[in-house]
Amino acid sequence: MIGSLFGTGIIIGFAIAAPVGPVGVLCAQRTIARGPLAGLVSGLGAAVADSIFGMFAAFGLSIVAQWIVVHQVWVRGVGGVFLLVLGVRLLLHKHLRSEIKPAQSGNGFGYFASTFILTMTNPITIISFAGIFAAFGVIERVTTLGEGWVLVSGVFVGSCLWWVMIAIAAGLFRRALSLDGLRYVDLVSAAIMLAFGSYALISAIPGFRKLLG
Repeated sequence: MIGSLFGTGIIIGFAIAAPVGPVGVLCAQRTIARGPLAGLVSGLGAAVADSIFGMFAAFGLSIVAQWIVVHQVWVRGVGGVFLLVLGVRLLLHKHLRSEIKPAQSGNGFGYFASTFILTMTNPITIISFAGIFAAFGVIERVTTLGEGWVLVSGVFVGSCLWWVMIAIAAGLFRRALSLDGLRYVDLVSAAIMLAFGSYALISAIPGFRKLLG
């Protein structure tokens, strides 16, 4: 039973992390620009956030989940602004050296915090967890606190597996890049961030109007 819950959690964590989005793009860009360690730390932030959402679903913390859904306009707005800031920073960033910076250079806490915030400000994540937990029928199988933590641990491991794969793939691609190639990666990543951020803010406008009107 415990092994089955852990395995199911791994599948769920991997499935939640796998869809391509701004967090995936950010992890890949950081791996290419700074090295695999930067990408792994960024992915860890997303994995921790995924685990928190998994905890909401596994332990039936419906009050917290409902608060996120009810206030998703503000949550989405914060996430949209954060994405725009990250996109602008990538646009303005210039690589001063002729080689790609090593993984040791950079702010590890900033990498972790940014992907954690991006994942936590995506109300779609909690909705996705609720749906996939229901599809796997795991809520009925969690009858004790220990079983709940086993499931959440599996979600964390599954999410981490995805980010390790992203870091390895981007790290292999990184070796072939020149300075011009790195700048191109930055520009493409910035465009994706700005697009996601703009969409988040535009989609939140009707909700803001309703709240203010």
